[in-house]
Amino acid sequence: MPVGLTPCQNQAFTALTTERSPGRFANVFVTGGAGSGKSYLIRQFLRGIDLREYPILASTGAAAVLVGGRTFHSFFGLGILEGGPEATVERACRNRQVTRRLKQMKGFIVDEVSMLAGPVLRVAEIIARRVRDSDLPWGGLRVVAVGDFAQLPPVERDPARGGGWAFIDPVWEWTQFENQILRTQVRCQDPQYMSVLAKIRVGVVDDEVTEYLNERTGPVEVEFEGTRLFPRRDQTELFNSRRLADLPGKVHSIETLEAGDKRAIETLRKQAPIGPVLEIKEGALVMIRQNDPMGRWVNGTTGHIRRIQAQKLQIELLNGRLIELEKSAFSLLDAEGDPVATLTNFPVNLAWASTIHKAQGATLDRMAVDLSRLWEPGQAYVALSRLTSGSELRIARWDAGSIRTDQQVRDFYEASSG
Repeated sequence: MPVGLTPCQNQAFTALTTERSPGRFANVFVTGGAGSGKSYLIRQFLRGIDLREYPILASTGAAAVLVGGRTFHSFFGLGILEGGPEATVERACRNRQVTRRLKQMKGFIVDEVSMLAGPVLRVAEIIARRVRDSDLPWGGLRVVAVGDFAQLPPVERDPARGGGWAFIDPVWEWTQFENQILRTQVRCQDPQYMSVLAKIRVGVVDDEVTEYLNERTGPVEVEFEGTRLFPRRDQTELFNSRRLADLPGKVHSIETLEAGDKRAIETLRKQAPIGPVLEIKEGALVMIRQNDPMGRWVNGTTGHIRRIQAQKLQIELLNGRLIELEKSAFSLLDAEGDPVATLTNFPVNLAWASTIHKAQGATLDRMAVDLSRLWEPGQAYVALSRLTSGSELRIARWDAGSIRTDQQVRDFYEASSG
């Protein structure tokens, strides 16, 4: 058992590693609120796993780049489900690479499963059964799913386009998941803020939530040195550009090195957390976009650039620690797990602003956010749950209509907790 796990992480780790019968393990759904340690738990689990037998799949291209995995769609040969489910199944079953992968593997881990629509999972499950010539769920493959349905919804959510939450599709029950809910907060250690977040996660806006948010609402001071979250990308880019321009000193334009197939590079540009050119100055506030294996920083850690060198950035983190950051490579993997495109640059973004979507999975030090006129279930919760403490929260505006959770999600978690 790895050291440093919470009691609920220990229980989940046991479920992930204990045989139910010789050579057979349960299908497990690891879930819990933001900051409950889902990613850390899976990293510990993967230490003893052969990724050739248990590949890591992600619901989106951006998530795949961050976790060093492949997309669920490409791995199962789904494409964009051209021609509908039946045509997709037939096409995938005729694909020699898809059939070889599915016959050789023992199972898979799927990250951010909440962003995969139910019909997508269902088509993949049918493909797995047919290819492996087995009537067992997923043809006998083991499934480890990770995610939180109370955060951002699936991309194909419109029922008219075949979307919907994965857990309401028959494939979810057919998979026979053992639910492991992580309830202990490891990101946030602020009891009052944790109480408010727990209510916002399920769409509750009571007196406690209202009073808490109102106390932190007002004009955000001009000199605020933290990350402002906006719902839209154009707002984010404009704000960062203005703050960089206002900062004295020389702009350093550092081009991202690109390697690989031209079309793959174009795809990776849209999915990687770094852009084609990094424009920074000494003194700029930046966000680190990767986890440090030694634990000195995490995805979302912010700090000010103190020195810029050709192969190294010196950054003073907001906690006062001085670090040196080297360039890193972000790769797009094909369905076989081979890199087809790579982007290399310093793994940082300007951090005066970010979109709520881009901030999912990140841990921020200080944050200001506009919580008015949000349109997606879970969007407000994703934004607010980035912080380690409510003392570092500033709210420009908020309205109760922006804090909502899909009723089906609430019902699912209530049933899962029973």
